[in-house]
Amino acid sequence: MAETIPFKNLHSREYQGHKKKVHSVAWNCIGTKLASGSVDQTARVWHIEPHGHSKVKDLELKGHTDSVDQLCWDPKHADLIATASGDKTVRLWDVRSGKCSQQAELSGENINITYKPDGTHVAVGNRVNEIAWNMSGDMFFLTTGNGTVEVLGYPSLQAVDTLTAHTAGCYCIAIDPLGRYFAVGSADSLVSLWDISEMLCVRTFTKLEWPVRTISFNHTGEYIASASEDLFIDISNVESGRSVHQIPCRAAMNSVEWNPKYNLLAYAGDDKNKYQADEGVFRIFGFESA
Repeated sequence: MAETIPFKNLHSREYQGHKKKVHSVAWNCIGTKLASGSVDQTARVWHIEPHGHSKVKDLELKGHTDSVDQLCWDPKHADLIATASGDKTVRLWDVRSGKCSQQAELSGENINITYKPDGTHVAVGNRVNEIAWNMSGDMFFLTTGNGTVEVLGYPSLQAVDTLTAHTAGCYCIAIDPLGRYFAVGSADSLVSLWDISEMLCVRTFTKLEWPVRTISFNHTGEYIASASEDLFIDISNVESGRSVHQIPCRAAMNSVEWNPKYNLLAYAGDDKNKYQADEGVFRIFGFESA
């Protein structure tokens, strides 16, 4: 039996709608909708069929007065989404109506935003690089500019551990959907994989050569995608540490995220057209046809 090569012969599709570059892409909890946040001050919500080829309609979420830097969906509700913007607000939206249901003004610019896995709280970070809860919601992780990951108890926010993860700043963090691991992407171009119960580094992924901007585990926890200013997105096997596929891209990537139900990977970066203007596109890899 020949070994099947994962992700071979799969295609990417391109989604156009934003007027400026896309900073963030995120799937809803059931994997049917993808949201994109852009420098054009809007978020858009796209209905994606994993096996369909129908024309994709999108809904525009308007209201922010600066770039939409990050967005995340309510993990328990397929139609509720939070957006964080350079206008120093966080907004909650219901994508059935396209209306903003709540808005919070914050003191600083919001770099990142994440939901607690039970959907009860949203955390917004502006001084650390990226933040995440563990699956059970009793631990909270902060990545810092000096290469450490701070582990706090939740809701006490008491320090549990400081992990010396990298020799340079830690930019991004992802939690394995099976709850075994978390991964950290760093300015030193490495992705480190950590055993969540032991708080020990198990292995590193070394394919990229530039600071790692964005990482994501697939829904089965078998694969991890990572991206940077390298002109490809790496997909590696979590257990072996080996690279199994690379998706070529034309620009530095800002956001990669796997669908929570299917092996579809959304990605967005600094793509420019031939006139050097922002393209405002994102792509999804994993379709059987282009």
